Amino acid sequence: MAGVATLGAAALTLGLTTTDGGSGDTENLNAAPVAATAEVKDAKADKPAKDEKAEKKDADSEKAEKAEKSEKKGDKAESKAKADRKDKPAANRSADRKPTYADNLDGWIRESLAIMKDKGIPGSYEGLHRNIIRESAGDPKAINDWDINAINGVPSKGLLQVIPPTFDAYHVKGTPKDIYDPVANITAAANYAADKYGSMDNVDSAY
Repeated sequence: MAGVATLGAAALTLGLTTTDGGSGDTENLNAAPVAATAEVKDAKADKPAKDEKAEKKDADSEKAEKAEKSEKKGDKAESKAKADRKDKPAANRSADRKPTYADNLDGWIRESLAIMKDKGIPGSYEGLHRNIIRESAGDPKAINDWDINAINGVPSKGLLQVIPPTFDAYHVKGTPKDIYDPVANITAAANYAADKYGSMDNVDSAY
């Protein structure tokens, strides 16, 4: 009986211990879901932050991609502009500007020489100047009213004393159709002299 009582006490003690342990286990089981629930809540709380970071990352990536495309587009435009500039001839302001000449004998001769060069008419500054001084002393309004041409009613006129029919026949296009115009008179006379004598440089007397 003593042994049975002892055994019963042990069983009772074991049962109490088991019950306490069971209670402990129950408390642990109850705590676990609470902790799990807290973790879920924390995960849900973290999700918007993570989504926001992901969106920011996507936005930054998209911004960087746009910037790269824009840069490439700019590079392409610059390359095209360079190619266009390369294809176009360089602007030559001095070529575009027409030279200006003095309104005097020196200027008239120089302008006439430029036109003669463009038209392929031979002659030099010295040849033109020498004949002008002999024929009219540099007066663009000079008229010869005493030689055979004047007697025949077609007096010589202008710097190089050209008669009207000769001026009309040898007038150089681009100059005024005016026998008294200094440049028109010189170029017409030089054109006539080139046809008859090879060049005004070869004329040393009345021609």
